[in-house]
Amino acid sequence: MGKIYKQMSIEERTMIQTQLSMGFKPGQIARELGRSAGTLSRELKRNGWVRQKLPRGVGRPAIAGGYRADVAQRRATACTVKPHVLRKVRPGTVLWQQVTHYLQEGYSPEQIAGTLSAVHPDTPTLQASHETIYTAIYAMPRGELRTEVIGWLRFGHPKRRPRARGEDRRGQIPDMVSIHDRPPEIEERLVPGHWEGDLIKGAYNRSSVGTLVERTTLFTVLAKMEDASAASAVKSFGFVLNRIEAQKRLSMTYDQGKEMAGHQQLSSDTGIKVYFADPHSPWQRGRNENTNGLARQYLPKGSDLSEFSQAELDAIAWKLNTRPRKSLGFKCPVELFMPDAFDFKLHHAALFALGA
Repeated sequence: MGKIYKQMSIEERTMIQTQLSMGFKPGQIARELGRSAGTLSRELKRNGWVRQKLPRGVGRPAIAGGYRADVAQRRATACTVKPHVLRKVRPGTVLWQQVTHYLQEGYSPEQIAGTLSAVHPDTPTLQASHETIYTAIYAMPRGELRTEVIGWLRFGHPKRRPRARGEDRRGQIPDMVSIHDRPPEIEERLVPGHWEGDLIKGAYNRSSVGTLVERTTLFTVLAKMEDASAASAVKSFGFVLNRIEAQKRLSMTYDQGKEMAGHQQLSSDTGIKVYFADPHSPWQRGRNENTNGLARQYLPKGSDLSEFSQAELDAIAWKLNTRPRKSLGFKCPVELFMPDAFDFKLHHAALFALGA
């Protein structure tokens, strides 16, 4: 069982006042009360006690600042915070019994919330949202019961991060078109022109670089971002996409990051159709995730990505696009994306010439 803090009583405060007047030191008083020295020190400090100073010469000694037991008790009572409303899901209630029963059966809090609504549609007191259930579990005092209940969860994390008020959540992008509504030819990768997009973040998430990868040829484009806002994404992705011929910018699949909230404007500026992957499903944009890893060779984690100009990002993308890929039969992405504008043999001859 974990330690439970017990509030100081009026009897203890009276003893503190009495022993202070008798000249006892705070450390001695703490030992007499069975309290830590820190607890007593904070009690004295917040109630105006000042340690008596020894006289330096002739005259009356300074009086120790006044600790009064009755005043300290009234202050403690006034500062005590009590919940205005008892938690809906708490031990000892019928709702708690049902929640814990379903938890032991392997239900998740979300499944429990749905089941309770279906079983008790006309009894609000026997219903609770999954957030209410999670909060009730993690708000329990530390001890064996809390550990046992958390152990019934599928992922028994010792702590839970609460959602912050006003926090942007997935699913708030207007008029999203799901990845599941993409035409079959995009999935089959028969025709170039269908892209996957994402952001690479710099140190402390304060800088970003946009990445675009063509699904068929693995051709990569990097975009300089002023920040990770929706307006910056529209401007930056629009700039690099409009450098590509129209028949090769047909669609883009992106995650549900808030930077793509302006996808309709991006479609209007470039003619590209934007589809959104499912939340927490990076494998649905696997080529982009893999390319991000390759780009990290030149854009390392922890660096300030705002220092890279668009010209420098273009040079990095060119290195990636002229690198042979096993999945392409050891051909280069640029060789497949721009077959009429790139000569593989001339490119490598130039590399050897530079090396020489």
